Amino acid sequence: MTLLVLGLILFLGVHSTRIFADGWRTATIGKIGALPWKGLYSVLSIATFALLVWGFMRARQNPVLLWTPPVAMRHVAALLMVPAWILFVAAYVPRNWFKSRLHHPQFLSVKVWAVAHLLANGMLVDVLLFGGFLVWAVLGYTAARRRDRIANTVYPPATTQGTVIAVVAGLIVYVVFAFWLHGWLVGVKPFG
Repeated sequence: MTLLVLGLILFLGVHSTRIFADGWRTATIGKIGALPWKGLYSVLSIATFALLVWGFMRARQNPVLLWTPPVAMRHVAALLMVPAWILFVAAYVPRNWFKSRLHHPQFLSVKVWAVAHLLANGMLVDVLLFGGFLVWAVLGYTAARRRDRIANTVYPPATTQGTVIAVVAGLIVYVVFAFWLHGWLVGVKPFG
């Protein structure tokens, strides 16, 4: 469990510089440049993600049951993952309704993903992992919206094409992940 908590703290810490240290981040990018910053950020992200995954896999070997969710929650979680994947993809598709209207769909995606998995899982390891990501996504979304207000950020209007691409691509990723990758990567088959 210790490795999981350490991995969570480090991974989410790396991904929290815009939340808690935006001034430091900006100053550091000014000193070393954007490309070295992105390289350092990427290396730290990969290393801390590996630690997080390793800690999660080890913690799952000694499960601590907090509650047993109703079987129906698995179906609710599977349903919630549809908008979670669409929102996740929408963060990378230009000029779609989700980005234009919601502004930070990736944070919202993580919120939905975390809530879905908290509803369907009652192990301590799951509560730590998904609860940690949920708290991070709430803080991240709040900080991003605050930055938008301060900077008077205007998001480009959505186009039908951008929105359709986001929805279709999100659905494709959902199907591939739910029916194949989730079982292979996580060891749990949502539809198996």
